[in-house]
Amino acid sequence: MTNIKHDEANWFSQGGQKYSQYRPEYPPELARFLAGISPRTHKALDVGCGTGQLTRTLSAYFASVTGVDPSEDQLKNAFPVPGITYIHSAAESLPGNLCDYDLITVAQAAHWFHLEEFYREVRRVASSDAVIALISYGVLNIEGEVGARFEKLYYEEIAHLWPPERKLVDSGYRELSFPFQELDVPDLKIEAEWNLQALLGYISTWSAVRQAQQKGQEYLFARFADELAMMWGDPESCRKMSWPLNIRIGKVK
Repeated sequence: MTNIKHDEANWFSQGGQKYSQYRPEYPPELARFLAGISPRTHKALDVGCGTGQLTRTLSAYFASVTGVDPSEDQLKNAFPVPGITYIHSAAESLPGNLCDYDLITVAQAAHWFHLEEFYREVRRVASSDAVIALISYGVLNIEGEVGARFEKLYYEEIAHLWPPERKLVDSGYRELSFPFQELDVPDLKIEAEWNLQALLGYISTWSAVRQAQQKGQEYLFARFADELAMMWGDPESCRKMSWPLNIRIGKVK
């Protein structure tokens, strides 16, 4: 099993506003499933919450939700929702007053963690028979020539720009250490209908874009945006998007 930790793992420390605006929302079906297998729905803890995409979804099913993230910029751009408390903290050293959580989630962030240290914290803050879920979403799927052009960008043109942790996401977290009694999960996906600006905005949140800027290779994305605009037609028209959800879920003993 692989547990990679990059020295510069917080790629998103200055991207909170874009992240909040352009990252996809998790479906209610995911939160309902998580609430249904949790021993209780009193308290949920969303670690590495970013700007709160999953945190907000969970708040409809749990009496209290706490979102934790090491980036102040991300938390500053999180939407305030009744029943949610956001806390600035690393996953590996959660505040000592956190306790008795029925569900602990990590969405699109576990690949950045020192997992052994994080799992020690999980066991400390979990309630009896609590559930832990590591969630990631795979590569975006778009039909037609737009989808084919997107795949060329992702798999060929910018493959060298992704940090090594990205491989863990692409494998659905199957290579991550997960020392818990695993449970079966349903097939779920994220779905959206986006116009051209929404898609380009989402791509602008990628860690690979920041790498391209640092290496002077922004032209790869500029060329892609120009070609996509020609394929798209009316830029305000929307196209269907989907991302497969990969979930590893287990009981905390």
